[in-house]
Amino acid sequence: MANLSTAALARTAPLYDRVKRVIPPPEWAVFAEDVDAILALKRERNAVVLAHNYQTPEIFHGVADIVGDSLLLAREATKVDADIIVLAGVHFMAETAKLLNPEKTVLIPDLRAGCSLAESITAQDVRLMRQRYPGVPVVTYVNTSAAVKAESDICCTSGNALKVVESLGAERVIMLPDEYLAQNIAAQTNVNIIAWKGHCEVHELFTASDVRQLRENHPDVTILAHPECPPDVVAEADFSGSTAAMSDFVGKKRPPRVVLLTECSMSDNVAVLHPDVEFVRPCNLCPHMKRITLKNIRDALETGRHEVTIDPAIAAPARRAVERMLAI
Repeated sequence: MANLSTAALARTAPLYDRVKRVIPPPEWAVFAEDVDAILALKRERNAVVLAHNYQTPEIFHGVADIVGDSLLLAREATKVDADIIVLAGVHFMAETAKLLNPEKTVLIPDLRAGCSLAESITAQDVRLMRQRYPGVPVVTYVNTSAAVKAESDICCTSGNALKVVESLGAERVIMLPDEYLAQNIAAQTNVNIIAWKGHCEVHELFTASDVRQLRENHPDVTILAHPECPPDVVAEADFSGSTAAMSDFVGKKRPPRVVLLTECSMSDNVAVLHPDVEFVRPCNLCPHMKRITLKNIRDALETGRHEVTIDPAIAAPARRAVERMLAI
């Protein structure tokens, strides 16, 4: 075992060089064997790993082939040339990958990796909203189950929500399920947006007083907020955007000191790319994202668990809603 670990450390040394600022050597010594095994398994099984921006650095920078926010993962999922897709993220992301790749095997390493937003609404809820607001188009955030997507006209992500809403040419739009995202988009458009009461359990914890305290403690800080944060938080921030937009902002603007008001691992992953930027970290952990580990990614590749399947009667209309988003 010692020789195996030593060999794994040697083979993964170039990867560790990328993340050494955020992962101490003793931690990498624990990760190296699984990283090494996953890299080999991907080659053997013709598999790829898609990782969301909220995955930890050893996954995001160590074993992932494609990384990004929900929109980028949805787009790139249609381009992968592999037999197996392992989704290092939460369940709705794996379902979306399966919708766009029905002939491929899609695996999620832990079935318990859910989402408070996805669990806040059901397909029946959408049908009731349509009855209450007949003729009003339904825009559904990708942070939802396939069954909810199937009841929708079009999907959106935090990165393209405004564009999707305005593409419909409607005076009123139902936007589900994130209330804060809907309110933040409503502030940017003349479209009347009818919102649901769902919230992200990570982003709803941030407050405007948190932002003011950060500015008091760090007068030169630049504060970036995810649009799933409450509107008063977004109003206090210097910039609001999807995880991809926040990462791009840091890369282009190079603020000396920055705060990302979103999930904790996001700061670690962006910090790897920008060693000249200081990251202040008053972040919140997503317990669902943290269910994904190197060990269960390795297990998924070794055993084929847990395969994502979707009822064809749900998959067809859900796929249309996602593809309509991607076409914009």
